[in-house]
Amino acid sequence: MDQTHYRLGPRGDDLAPLADLWVAAWQMAMPQIDFSARRTWLITCVKDIEAQGGTTVCAYDGAGEVAGFFLLDLDRGYLEQIVIAPPLFGTGLAPLLIGEAQRLCPGGLTLDVNADNLRALRFYEKAGFQRGEPGVNPVSGLATWRMHWSSTASSIA
Repeated sequence: MDQTHYRLGPRGDDLAPLADLWVAAWQMAMPQIDFSARRTWLITCVKDIEAQGGTTVCAYDGAGEVAGFFLLDLDRGYLEQIVIAPPLFGTGLAPLLIGEAQRLCPGGLTLDVNADNLRALRFYEKAGFQRGEPGVNPVSGLATWRMHWSSTASSIA
């Protein structure tokens, strides 16, 4: 994918497009969970993290539509969410977003990923993240891995 077809920028005032994208992407990745029922959680999460100084960065396509985004707690260097539109899975948009998150937090990033999401685990490892501590998602009860990236590790080019 030619990453120049996407413009990175802050989110708009309307959180509905981000919530729609989040539900669609997670429903594709984990169809056994009803992410529509968790839509309000995402909206609250975005508002809370931004109110504490975090940021939401969106990738906009040529028509100005949100193609992906990430939610980043800058103080903790914690990547709360990274979401790509399902038709764009595997196109190279995720490396563009993760590269921007790494640029914004050069001291390091941490995130949690579902242990059975092998595609995501491979992606993060390719981006230079290392598996750390095992954990459990408090909402779903699913096993997770805490992943760590530092600027001394290799990152996606």
